[in-house]
Amino acid sequence: MNAESPTVTSPIAAPAPTHVTSELLAQHSITPDEYERILGALDRTPSLTELGIYSVMWSEHCSYKSSKVHLKRLPTKSDRVVQGPGENAGIIDVGDGWGCAFKIESHNHPSFIEPFQGAATGVGGILRDIFTMGARPLARAAALRPATRPCAAASS
Repeated sequence: MNAESPTVTSPIAAPAPTHVTSELLAQHSITPDEYERILGALDRTPSLTELGIYSVMWSEHCSYKSSKVHLKRLPTKSDRVVQGPGENAGIIDVGDGWGCAFKIESHNHPSFIEPFQGAATGVGGILRDIFTMGARPLARAAALRPATRPCAAASS
């Protein structure tokens, strides 16, 4: 049976835009420097679908474009660090054979990325990453609050 396979058109193989404009890059939140990196990696003009994929994968949601520099300043090494930063929750040795898994998430509500479903995504990600470390949730804290809400002060 030497029948030819039918031709399948892939959206990734779709023709590249004839001219990638600064407006198109801005719509995808891709900087000119990032676009040069894309051109270097592909050695050709990306298709519209590929540009969209880069846009998503290099977004704040996925790659922490604006916050990575600040997150890298947090301490991550110690004799008590059992599991440092990564895909899942970090684990700290709290003594007597106990460990504590910590996880933070960038998808809390309200979020610039997803202003309505962001909270559910955040909580789901936090719990998933704690479960994957073999731990069970004990408490969940919501560190975000409206800036106009007054803080309670302890009185002496």
